Amino acid sequence: MHSKQEKDLIFIRLFPVENIHEKLEEVCRKYQVNTAVVISGIGQLKDFKLGYFKQKGNYTPQYFKTPHELLSLEGNIAKQDEEYIFHLHAVLGNKDKEVVGGHLIEGLVEITNEIVLLKTDVKVYRKIEDITGLKGMFLE
Repeated sequence: MHSKQEKDLIFIRLFPVENIHEKLEEVCRKYQVNTAVVISGIGQLKDFKLGYFKQKGNYTPQYFKTPHELLSLEGNIAKQDEEYIFHLHAVLGNKDKEVVGGHLIEGLVEITNEIVLLKTDVKVYRKIEDITGLKGMFLE
């Protein structure tokens, strides 16, 4: 992994077989991120899992083993109790140009990932909402 911060932007390059969540957490710790917005993410993933939120604790995960082009990655990252909480959504395409998308639960880099984060001082925290069961975003 390579990364560099310029003002509030963090540019990240990930390499084959790196775990996208682990490396994003490493970057967040390195640059002391409290909250960040994923403003761009492209590349290729394999061995990834996408989810679709149905109800509390049920993201109906689906696993994809074959490499897919990472067409779009967006979301946010919040530090809470010394832990990073990722809310990432991804759109990926296979070799036949068929597209899948959803909540990115996990994934490994196939060729490369190029990700840009925007650091912010907005305080965000997440907690389970009674009505939806979703771990919703709340602002201080």
